[in-house]
Amino acid sequence: MKAERLNTCDSKEFSSYCIKHRNEVDDSFLYDHHLKNFKADEENPTFIVKDEGRIVAAASLIMDDYHKRGGSGRFRIFHSEIQDIAIYSSLLKEVLKVAKELKKVSIFIPFVNKEMEEYVEKLHFTIDRYIFLLVNDMAEVSAINLPEGYSIRAMEPGDLEDWCIIRNEAFARLKGNSAPITPEMVQKNMEQPEYLEGGYMLILKGDKPVGLIRGENDEYDGAPAIYIGPIAVLPAYQGKGLGRQLLRAALQFADNLEYKKAVLCVNADNERAKELYLQEGFNQTEGVTAYELYL
Repeated sequence: MKAERLNTCDSKEFSSYCIKHRNEVDDSFLYDHHLKNFKADEENPTFIVKDEGRIVAAASLIMDDYHKRGGSGRFRIFHSEIQDIAIYSSLLKEVLKVAKELKKVSIFIPFVNKEMEEYVEKLHFTIDRYIFLLVNDMAEVSAINLPEGYSIRAMEPGDLEDWCIIRNEAFARLKGNSAPITPEMVQKNMEQPEYLEGGYMLILKGDKPVGLIRGENDEYDGAPAIYIGPIAVLPAYQGKGLGRQLLRAALQFADNLEYKKAVLCVNADNERAKELYLQEGFNQTEGVTAYELYL
């Protein structure tokens, strides 16, 4: 069985395949709205393997402007119903043909999928980092306690540049950060189905935005949940407890919208952030291993 490019006539079957298997893989880009009008193109090169006319394996790489500026591509899905390293190898070979301009490709694999970890390691992927998923049951939301001179408000149309400055400066040395974001990217994110009015918030020192947080519609265990992230504070203003207050603001926002769950992700080596989340009512539930393959 040989990998081939996804044709338009197979797009619907590809989406069905992703939905069928998304619980086995990282499903960050496999929600219904991601797949509804999915098209295999230059930004989403996609390959499949068929057996008796039916898709039995698929690989799709995200190569949009953001990822390409960071020199990386991220797998939307890399999966086979037939457990055979030759099938994974065939899919990867086709993906790498179209990824020549990149420095690396990455894939996120849930801790529980040990079999998939073995396959990607045989294909010479190496571990970059571990990421934990934390969940808050919203049993109790702490009050916001801002230092004197600080305030929190929803982001406004004129704040796009400040939002990018804060995020890019705060994440400049964060492991896994591929490239700076742009105002156009933030605007595009705000036009997605998961956007919540008022969910993008800034913390200000006087009139100067110095930190940010985002809350978006998501789901966890089949029920609505708010996804929190990123949380970022300008380096000069870190160590003042502003991240904690932003987190509380996001949780209050979620509580006002009657969400029963809040979820966020944190790198395993970011112990300070993880400790904050645990103190604010989050519990670690699962996680993924981030693998990368340098080209």
